[in-house]
Amino acid sequence: MAEIGATLREARMRARIDVSEIEAQTKIRAKYLRALENEEWGLLPGPTFVKSFLRTYAQALGLDGRALVEEYRLQEESGGETFEPIVSKPRRPRGRAPRKGPSRGYVIAVSVIGAVIVLLIVLLAVGGGNSTKTNTTTTTAKTTRHPRSHHATANARASPDTFVALSLKPTAVVYVCLVGDNGHVLVPGLELQPGQSTATYHARRFLLTLGNSSVTMYIDGHPRTVAPSSQPIGYAITKARGRQPLTSAEMPTCG
Repeated sequence: MAEIGATLREARMRARIDVSEIEAQTKIRAKYLRALENEEWGLLPGPTFVKSFLRTYAQALGLDGRALVEEYRLQEESGGETFEPIVSKPRRPRGRAPRKGPSRGYVIAVSVIGAVIVLLIVLLAVGGGNSTKTNTTTTTAKTTRHPRSHHATANARASPDTFVALSLKPTAVVYVCLVGDNGHVLVPGLELQPGQSTATYHARRFLLTLGNSSVTMYIDGHPRTVAPSSQPIGYAITKARGRQPLTSAEMPTCG
């Protein structure tokens, strides 16, 4: 197969298309398009974006994007460095066995109830079934048990909802890598087309990488635009802190 860069350049020149026209169509910076044609891979953000830009550029010229990406993998990635994902799944600490048996709170509650029952039996035996003492003891038992359950219910209702809802709607072709809780990959490094909205995802924390700014983010139903950038864009999204930019080293790659 001919060299990747030469294939792209020859197809563009045959079609009499300038690099600036491809830039406007694909939203990929002209310097990155020239780097692809010259096979200057080091000028691009990384292998994941090289493959994404190759596929998009090839499709714009009517070429087989998958074949060019496969050729790049054979030439540049075979036997190369393996990149570990930024977000890893949490590991269970060694030496700690999962907790089994009833909880401490349950044991305490059963002990209190048992003590109250014994106290009732003693009072009935000593007082000859005096109804006043029985009512007093019963009231004491209720007072002992109810505050705990009421307090637990109040705490449960007061606990804030920490999940945030997120969906994406591209306005042009855009590369998307989206990771949710525990490193779960939700959008595995795909190029989304205009009008191709994602599902609405829910998580305590999202990590997001975008190839460009051609997308509208819906966070808890509120639309949020993305500022234009010549570099890949990354965000961490949570309920409490909203959107926070990520450095290139912190962005997930889904590779």
